[in-house]
Amino acid sequence: MPSINISSLLLFSAVLRLLLILYGEWQDTHLEVRYTDVDYFVFSDAASLMAAGKSPFERTTYRYSPLIAFLLIPNSIIHSSWGKFLFSISDLLVGLFIHNILKLRGVPKILCTRSVMLWLFNPFTFTIGTRGNCEPIVCAMVLWIITCLMNGKLLQAAFWYGLVVHLRIYPIIYALPIILVVDPLHFRSHKKPALTQWSSCNELSAQNLCSKEVTGVYHLSVALTSIFTRERLMFGLISGAVFFIFTGFFFYLYRWEFLHEALLYHLTRTDPRHNFSVYFYYIYLLYEHEFSVLEKLISFLPQFMVQLALVFRFAQDLPFCFFVQTVAFVAFNKVITAQYFVWFFCLLPLILPWTNMKLKWEGLSSILLWIGAQTHWLMWGYLLEFKGKHVFQQLWAASLIFLAANTGVLIRFILRHRFSPLFEQFGHASSKRTTKLE
Repeated sequence: MPSINISSLLLFSAVLRLLLILYGEWQDTHLEVRYTDVDYFVFSDAASLMAAGKSPFERTTYRYSPLIAFLLIPNSIIHSSWGKFLFSISDLLVGLFIHNILKLRGVPKILCTRSVMLWLFNPFTFTIGTRGNCEPIVCAMVLWIITCLMNGKLLQAAFWYGLVVHLRIYPIIYALPIILVVDPLHFRSHKKPALTQWSSCNELSAQNLCSKEVTGVYHLSVALTSIFTRERLMFGLISGAVFFIFTGFFFYLYRWEFLHEALLYHLTRTDPRHNFSVYFYYIYLLYEHEFSVLEKLISFLPQFMVQLALVFRFAQDLPFCFFVQTVAFVAFNKVITAQYFVWFFCLLPLILPWTNMKLKWEGLSSILLWIGAQTHWLMWGYLLEFKGKHVFQQLWAASLIFLAANTGVLIRFILRHRFSPLFEQFGHASSKRTTKLE
């Protein structure tokens, strides 16, 4: 592949997104099926209410932080497409952050370029922002937190983490792996942490670092006995303070309506409409029945157990841990919509340089398996929604197949991944030297 400058990639991507936004304006005007995401109209209406001094929650189905509506106030002042440009700029920032993260870890330029292109030219991801979905902002913030940690900027990482959890509650799943990697050995005063370079997993001299021994469970006893360090407490206190300051401010403005719609709703959400989740059919059948607290908690149990297992296995390899956590979180969630997939798509380019999976066989078969299971589900969803056929059981079976496909692809990624701690493992190296001396 000829050398491609990151600036050229971003410029071409920006032009592509500009054309899509313009095309979307034309399609919305001339065709029956709109290009713009329905959520964008919700954001815009909420922003108009906020600009008029009213509550954004007066717009039914607005269940986001008021920050989203605030950012889109220019929709009613400058142009209705303001938000699409904002989301698309965030989309481009994700590509830039992917490049910077991989460059910091010494990934060869050709692999960096391919990884960035996987995000920038993925049809699913470049339509998300141009259709008016806010997820690229969240993705950019998650990658910026990783960048801050890699550069030793703990206070910045804590601020943005508290803000992103307020904005979109799902990144709370990253709290434990972040706490585990914020080790005093790495975050010394005025010193940038030593990062494990990509080449170290490809040199015989570093064979022990990438061996199966190091991929073992992050020792729980060690983690718990040394959990209360200055760095970890500082990260927890600052991120928690930021979260509660923003949440408290909006609670003061909009009271319980904000707390219920923006936060509590997502914890207790039971959506009877068909979606990719295996829980949808059960919820549909019993929707008029009030679910008990125990039933709601049980639905979180598989997620909770899988999350703990993944965190204590892969926490030190932070980008990979984020990726597998997010895939598992989405796959086992009570409600799954297509926009959730972008949560792990933005992390996928960060792990590809460390995979042994070849595109020609395993990679291609994984892509076909995932797309095939999703297409199979969409076929039954089309028959139900547009043709009015009673195919709920078939759709539920398709959801089970989609869960199996997600699980199979996730396991394949784990088995083919070359474990590489984000930061150099000084303790591990010193113990090896001690063993040799003995």
